[in-house]
Amino acid sequence: MIYLDNAATSHPKPPEVIAAMTSFLTDVGTGTGRGSHRQGMGANRMVFLARERLASLLNVADSSRIVFTHSATESLNLAVSGLLRPGDHVVSTTMEHNSLARPLHRASQGGVSVTRVSCDRSGLLDLAELTAALRPETRLIALSHCSNVTGIIQPVAAIGLLARSRGILFLLDAAQSAGALPLDVNELSVDLLAAPGHKGLLGPPGTGFLYIAPGLELTPLLVGGTGGSSSGPEQPGSSPERYESGTANTPGIAGLSAGVEVVLGRGVDQIRRHEQGLTRLLFEGLRAIPGVTIHGPADPELQGGVVSLSLDGQDPSTVGYRLDREFDIAVRVGLHCAPDAHRTIGTYPHGTIRVSPGFFSSEADIAAILHALAAILHA
Repeated sequence: MIYLDNAATSHPKPPEVIAAMTSFLTDVGTGTGRGSHRQGMGANRMVFLARERLASLLNVADSSRIVFTHSATESLNLAVSGLLRPGDHVVSTTMEHNSLARPLHRASQGGVSVTRVSCDRSGLLDLAELTAALRPETRLIALSHCSNVTGIIQPVAAIGLLARSRGILFLLDAAQSAGALPLDVNELSVDLLAAPGHKGLLGPPGTGFLYIAPGLELTPLLVGGTGGSSSGPEQPGSSPERYESGTANTPGIAGLSAGVEVVLGRGVDQIRRHEQGLTRLLFEGLRAIPGVTIHGPADPELQGGVVSLSLDGQDPSTVGYRLDREFDIAVRVGLHCAPDAHRTIGTYPHGTIRVSPGFFSSEADIAAILHALAAILHA
């Protein structure tokens, strides 16, 4: 199988990730904070190391401000519902994944005002239009760093500076950028950053995290056992305990930690160059095939490793099926859980064919899908 669906979940996983999960289950096998025995302390050390590695990746000074969740979706729900109150105003965009759009919609039903700024046909946000949407009561700007539909990279450094200058908090959905693009929470003036573990960070599904800036406290999604501070009925006040009730997915965190170590060892800049090179080859090949439309900037400098396209006269679902069954190539088709993004770029309701090379993809993989698309178009 040629796997080109890394924007959904990176595959295959590095051997280090599989080894770390196996070793944890074999040698430790317990949760954090649930015992003072050697195995319990081993779990504590492993989770601490995972936080430290993520802190290094994001330039976070205090790793206790990184909270583990089971997904970017959970992280975004914690950020939105834990922060916003009736009367608050949020500015977002029309390019958001449902993992952010739906929590914002629910907040709007509870008295939070939400403004979604329209983006252009490539998915790019106009900073002037964002600025015009701000109000005195604006509490939060919330948007994705890199679109999961067109791959467009938003001007997040400028957005962060704008938010900071107005005293507005900035929530960044880094689902498509963590591990694939340089991320520094200080340089980007980010207050909240949500990411999954199973995409660019090369970890297993069922892992994610939320960075919460120092001094910012949220209402937890869950309350209950945290492994410590057990004497009273109130939820602990300190991070990360405050936000991590229940038994953690420690085998998953072990795998995530190993994935982050691989990313740090390779270097995000090198990973970015690798994916840019493959994306450039893909664009060059697609432009040479009559009947292909590329949706987005079609410029590796302006986007991550996410490419949306359509074939004249072909339903995306049919193309995806044929790529899988006839050519052994895995891609994503449809709306990619981002219907408003497809309305923005003009591909609703059928969606697009999304090709997303990743850490282990090769030039041969790109050549194979170009050959397959040409064959499907001109059969």
